[in-house]
Amino acid sequence: MRYVTLLEIFNHRIAQKYLSRSGLAHAIACAYHAFKLAKQKNVSVDLATKAALLHDMGHYTWYKNGKWDYDLYKQNDIHAIKGAERAHKLLIRLGENPQYAKEIAYAILFHTDSYIKDSFLKRTPLQEITKLADEMDEEKGGMHHYRQIDHEKAVKMIKRLDKMVEEEIKAQLNNENL
Repeated sequence: MRYVTLLEIFNHRIAQKYLSRSGLAHAIACAYHAFKLAKQKNVSVDLATKAALLHDMGHYTWYKNGKWDYDLYKQNDIHAIKGAERAHKLLIRLGENPQYAKEIAYAILFHTDSYIKDSFLKRTPLQEITKLADEMDEEKGGMHHYRQIDHEKAVKMIKRLDKMVEEEIKAQLNNENL
């Protein structure tokens, strides 16, 4: 059972604000990557797509003299911490299962090594998928955050991904009942 859809998340004003700030095209691409990875690794496609969609909603814009300063970002970044908090709060407001919201928040918290050394982490499969989905769409110098997508196309892609998630959940339930 799904408590909250990707479209419900996307349509919320908080998600609109932070997804556009961190790159909506990147967030959607990561959600699609997460779907594929979750399916391959037998992890919840519902939780994986939500974590990937929301993984960068904690980004702060690090500018110097009107230009993105990637070095400043790398030195001072805590976007995963802030993003995990924002995502958790948003999901709870929307009526997500509290345990699922917590798992998604942890996946967001541990999706990057920008503020903590990778060697200190032992990620769960959901956390690893969120990290890999992000890395699959990265571009040098953080440029993946600046790709543009038309709002109507974004909605269409999110609706399509919601349908894919629903179909996968049904398929898994049918397999369990055989």
